[in-house]
Amino acid sequence: MNEKEFLAAYNKGNFEAPLLTVDAVLFTYQDGQLKVLLVERSNHPEQGKWALPGGFISESEDKTLEDTVTRKLKEKTGVVPPYVEQLATFGGASRDQRGWSVTICYTALIAHQACESELETISDVAWLPIEKVKKMNLAFDHLKIINRAHERLIQKALYSIIPAYALPKKFTLPELQQVHEVIIGKPLQKKSFRRRIEQADLLINTGKKRTERGRPAALYSLRPGSGKHTFVRNLEQ
Repeated sequence: MNEKEFLAAYNKGNFEAPLLTVDAVLFTYQDGQLKVLLVERSNHPEQGKWALPGGFISESEDKTLEDTVTRKLKEKTGVVPPYVEQLATFGGASRDQRGWSVTICYTALIAHQACESELETISDVAWLPIEKVKKMNLAFDHLKIINRAHERLIQKALYSIIPAYALPKKFTLPELQQVHEVIIGKPLQKKSFRRRIEQADLLINTGKKRTERGRPAALYSLRPGSGKHTFVRNLEQ
């Protein structure tokens, strides 16, 4: 039997397969708080509990795992987040009452303004502060996933400019520092932070300004590819 004949006769239904899903921890920054997008489950199992946005992989619609996560996030937010990264894989016989299951998890960031109008029309979706979420009884093992994603985001905030993806496309340096500080959980030295950002040449000065506390502040945008930059020393130093 050659390979063509083997594939023609192959029946994947002959083998046991776990439930396979994708889940996303979508972060945003609003009102000085780091928030997570949660969805209230309308169906069993875990009906009525809050959970991460996600769902089953579609063999007909999705060519890659990234296709699945962007499709699911677009269904819930109306837009595709500018930053999406694979986080980890969680699996086991007890994490889902329906059977042995595996979920490939992603972490993502989006500006609250980018999807605000879309989410206002959806009753079962909400942005909730990360500290409140950590005290909730969430569906499945989603709290464990959120904790892992939060830990990853803190590290990203220490060594990269990734938190900027939670801001509007145009932002000020004080806003950029604030979102870093909220994620890290402690203040950063202003002069050192700005010097490190400027030396790395990660931003584009848009030439426009916005008034903050009576003073005009320059508006910046991310330079293409700047999200891949990592600082040699973390931003606390």
